[in-house]
Amino acid sequence: MKRIKGIILGLVIGLALGLWFGFNMGADRPLLSNPFEEATFQEKIKETGGTLMEKGGEALEKGGQALKQQSEEDEPLALPEEYQRQ
Repeated sequence: MKRIKGIILGLVIGLALGLWFGFNMGADRPLLSNPFEEATFQEKIKETGGTLMEKGGEALEKGGQALKQQSEEDEPLALPEEYQRQ
């Protein structure tokens, strides 16, 4: 019985520490910091800036793909005869 209590206590403590460390790792914070502490203004700005850059890149990529697709679908423009080399 004493052995089972020790195993259960070890599992509970291990689970609590694992959640604590895992939450801090997921939030890019030091392992032993308070997981319930609200993010600082600097951390919020860094996260927002990263998200903004990521979404801006995606929008540029989609725009480039749309332009490429449109240019492939359109017929090539013919130069007027006066501009063509003879």
